Amino acid sequence: MQIKLDKAVKYYNSGKIIEAKKICLEIHKINSKEFHNLRLLNLIYFKEKNFSEALYFINKAIGINQNFPETYNEKGNALIELKRFNEAIESYDKAIKISNNYSDAYYNKGLALQELKKIDLAIESYDKAIQINQNHIQAHNNKGFALQQLKKFDLSLASYNKAYKINPNFSFLLGKIIHSKNLMCSWESFNNKLDELKNKLNNNQIAALPFSTLSLYNLPLLQKKTAENFIKNTINKKKTVLKLSNNKKIRLGYYSADFYSHAMSFLLVRLFELHDRSKFEIIAFSFGPEKNDNISKRVKDAFDQFIKVNSKTDKEVAELSRELNIDIAIDLMCYTANNRIGIFSERCAPIQINYLGYPGTSGANFIDYLIADKILIPKKYQKYYSEKIIYLPNTYQVRDSTQKISNKIYSRKDFGLPEKSFVFCCFNQNYKITPSVYDIWMRLLKKIDRSVLWLIKDSDIGAKNLKKEANIRGIEPNRIIFAEKIPLSEHLARHKLADLFIDTFPYTAHTTCSDALWSGLPVITRVGKSFASRVGASILNAIGLEELITKTEKEYEYLATQLATKSEFLNKINKKLEKNKIKKPLFNTKLYTSHIEKAYIKIYKNHQSNFTLENIEIK
Repeated sequence: MQIKLDKAVKYYNSGKIIEAKKICLEIHKINSKEFHNLRLLNLIYFKEKNFSEALYFINKAIGINQNFPETYNEKGNALIELKRFNEAIESYDKAIKISNNYSDAYYNKGLALQELKKIDLAIESYDKAIQINQNHIQAHNNKGFALQQLKKFDLSLASYNKAYKINPNFSFLLGKIIHSKNLMCSWESFNNKLDELKNKLNNNQIAALPFSTLSLYNLPLLQKKTAENFIKNTINKKKTVLKLSNNKKIRLGYYSADFYSHAMSFLLVRLFELHDRSKFEIIAFSFGPEKNDNISKRVKDAFDQFIKVNSKTDKEVAELSRELNIDIAIDLMCYTANNRIGIFSERCAPIQINYLGYPGTSGANFIDYLIADKILIPKKYQKYYSEKIIYLPNTYQVRDSTQKISNKIYSRKDFGLPEKSFVFCCFNQNYKITPSVYDIWMRLLKKIDRSVLWLIKDSDIGAKNLKKEANIRGIEPNRIIFAEKIPLSEHLARHKLADLFIDTFPYTAHTTCSDALWSGLPVITRVGKSFASRVGASILNAIGLEELITKTEKEYEYLATQLATKSEFLNKINKKLEKNKIKKPLFNTKLYTSHIEKAYIKIYKNHQSNFTLENIEIK
């Protein structure tokens, strides 16, 4: 028996899971109470992502020996994967009670606490793991992410740097370090770090999460490679094919953690409301927080079914989707925060789409289509996307044409803005601001006497660093003014106090661009090669303001200077924007809805007819 078990262990350790499993099941038939065999069966089923079976076997092992801390730790791991986080914490606590110096149990407890959004308690647990084992790289890494969630970006960076000292090649770590620095606009060795990361990514090292590359590089090939490596090293699923069900209407599933007062819901809610119910049935799969704000209620009311799936595993959500005969599954997140791309890896519907939330390719063979437009992805750039492209006729971005702007009348004094100065503004998140963009902005402030730059305040440390960087570039820090977060309708109203929205690069304004235009504030952008660098151009094109799209730093700076110094030029643009808001398609949600529905019908019929996947264009 022991020889057989040793052989199974050898197979397991060398990655031969099927062979190990076969031996362990043979042993189990002979002796169902062999403790170490039960533990190995747990590990095998865990590796196969069959977490219910893993839990079954580890419970049997615990029944035989209740004083073995590793079994409680392994049980906790299975419970985490089954989304039973409170039970997982109880199991880790049992492991810790038996062995108070069990660093992995403290670390794993931190993971469960973090999933429950108990961030401070998670950090305490990571700290205990680190006190026991100063080289616990996973604890340093996850503590860094937890601190980032609390917007303690300097402490987050310190944790990531500690992990980096232990192992500079730890998965995704260098990208996290650079992104953390960008979150607080700390640009020391910026270009050197970018080159180091680029080299690692080009050498197929999993050095960054896909999202973090969007604000760093105007390199769609590199971003595709990063996404493909992420999928290969984290999910690695074989492509499966499902047949469409015979539903009376096309059944759409929308999947998101952001069905509340989030930028995505503000954009999408009117689309959900306008879907043609004679042709479509729409179902929401929500794995985000429970909120009672107005937009949450409106989104929920817009769906035929609104299903909370927080407590379900990716596999269970996919199974539920198939039981509900979803025809087309639309991932509104891909690689954005709190995503569940694993649901799509389990093939939750015959047709699967990457839409709106993530401005780039998934790199996954299980995502069939990406919704875009001809500005975002010209034909020559199709090779940078793993999906087939659905080309909408105007812009890929939807907008709620009923969105309210507050009637409050604000003065510049209300927000600390000088009355008679030219106000440049950019309400993009601070991590999108790069040193080269900031250089241009500071040159603009030097050229335009008494002008100021109005930015959104993401964090105190970010604001402090941006003022410091202004001073380094010879600009009085008090000319950088920060806007605190306020309700969206009021935020839209205060746009009227600015003169010109100047965009970031390579990650351009997305929702913030259409926010500005909806409020009547013109936007200038620079267009690049990557999806994220072309969204501002897509939006401006859809409202007929192509003259505000630039191709180079020089063009961008020149255009901003012209608009700031020639009032008649800016007035002309303002009048054109006012007219085009009504005339052009950007804010025509009904028209947009008809176009995306044509796309859904076309890909549905293509699948029904067993056509091969191909790029499609809607006119």
